[in-house]
Amino acid sequence: MMLLVLLALTACKHDAYNSDDGLAAITPTGLAATIQSLASDEFQGRRPFTAGEKTTLTYLEEQFKTLGLEPGNGTSYLQEVPMVEILPTADTTMAVKSTKKNITLSGFKDYVLWSQRTDSLLSWKDEELVFAGFGIVAPEYNWNDYKDLDVKNKIVLVLVNDPGFGGEDTTFFKGNTMTYYGRWTYKFEEAARQGAKGCLVIHNTVPAGYGFWVVQNSWNAPHLYLDPRGKNQYFCEGVGWTSMPATEKLFEAAGLNFGEWQSKARQPGFKGFSLNTKVSTQVKLKTTYNKSYNAIAKITGSEKPDEYIIYTAHWDHFGIGKPNDAGDSIYNGAVDNAGGVATMMEIAKGFKALKNKPKRSIVFLAVTAEEQGLWGSAYYAQNPVYPVGQTVANINIDFTNVYGRMKDITVIGLGQSELDDYLKEEATKQGRYLAPDPNPVAGMYFRSDHFNFAKVGIPALFSGNGIDHVDKGKDFGREAEAEYTKNRYHQPNDQFDAQWDLSGAVEDAKLMLQVGKRLSFEEKWPQWKSTSEFKSLREPKK
Repeated sequence: MMLLVLLALTACKHDAYNSDDGLAAITPTGLAATIQSLASDEFQGRRPFTAGEKTTLTYLEEQFKTLGLEPGNGTSYLQEVPMVEILPTADTTMAVKSTKKNITLSGFKDYVLWSQRTDSLLSWKDEELVFAGFGIVAPEYNWNDYKDLDVKNKIVLVLVNDPGFGGEDTTFFKGNTMTYYGRWTYKFEEAARQGAKGCLVIHNTVPAGYGFWVVQNSWNAPHLYLDPRGKNQYFCEGVGWTSMPATEKLFEAAGLNFGEWQSKARQPGFKGFSLNTKVSTQVKLKTTYNKSYNAIAKITGSEKPDEYIIYTAHWDHFGIGKPNDAGDSIYNGAVDNAGGVATMMEIAKGFKALKNKPKRSIVFLAVTAEEQGLWGSAYYAQNPVYPVGQTVANINIDFTNVYGRMKDITVIGLGQSELDDYLKEEATKQGRYLAPDPNPVAGMYFRSDHFNFAKVGIPALFSGNGIDHVDKGKDFGREAEAEYTKNRYHQPNDQFDAQWDLSGAVEDAKLMLQVGKRLSFEEKWPQWKSTSEFKSLREPKK
């Protein structure tokens, strides 16, 4: 009798979780259809606050309903995200006075400047310029670039990335893997904490992870932020970037060699200093308060409806902007990130096709304003629809593999959480292996929406496309990624192509479905690894 009971229980468990269940629902045809729709000119580049946003949200809501997903925010498929748009109109030059000589920097070519403040005018008149190394305060690394340095009401000039860049010592920051201290967003945040009037990050293509042309896209372009009203938060009056040649001119005007001081800034004990240089320029600012929206849907769990697994993908892109050489001004964002949203929709199809409903609730969150600073996911993390303490994991999808099947699957931030182990097991079943980020200096772990979930303690998984093509090898994969970055990333050329090979994207989507299925049917909670900087943010679940 006992044996029959055990067999029955085993059968029930097997019936509840079937490793093949739902996989057939994910198809290249489904992926292609969604990408083609979202990346069409009709959606006008999906920029928040535009007609393209309305078209996108209507489409997402229709897709959620068609798939039979429940509204994710009460009776609504939308979560309101109060935001502000700040449009800068900058002077074309920046005057620089120094003890050695005076120079003039050209806007767009030499620097890009904007503001997070909602004032009507940014006005710098003979403001003191201070070199603050990397602009980092990191007690765990015994590093403080601001120690004994007065930057209040001054303009700080700081290096991109962190002191570990270019080194193999993974205990010194994280060696060649960028930490959050290396991100430009951190630089602005720390400068504000120090009371600086402004912060300019020195661009360098390799440690930044992208060319200066990416920065130039911000020239006199509208910037989106979360609505700051009522929060009493200090922001620098002006923030931006300087090019490497312009920075060398600034140091030369001060009678200094930039290369020499850049090297010194990497050494422990470095002391920041004034360049004895004054800068003057103005930026007119136009402020518009508005609301954008996250789109959210769910499948309620059958046994643990108050425990949640959240899939994320950002729906937004850059809208209509600077035309390319062919005169195309619509930034369609097909790979980034119509493809990510399409992948999430296919995963939702997989969950809906399961013979047995997942025990835990599955949430599908298409967030806004990722391209402007991860604001949609930041707002959700600060104002969660589902409690942070009851959220089991986040699985984030940003970019899509359009090159065919890969032997590997890249994990951005490999080693952060036990979600890596889940992914490894499922990838092995596909005959694939996990690979670390091939470009760790770019700091991709801090550049997509999973990061805001990690910041509140929720284990988050963010995987890349892989580069080890099953037929053409790693060189092909690297060349394909390089071609995309150079010719299509954040450009109007990122458009849908009917000739894409989406077989690899289908495999990746199935992997993400499998990880979510495992999480949805089991009892345990995935934890952060012992070496993760996010480990202290969440107590282990029993």
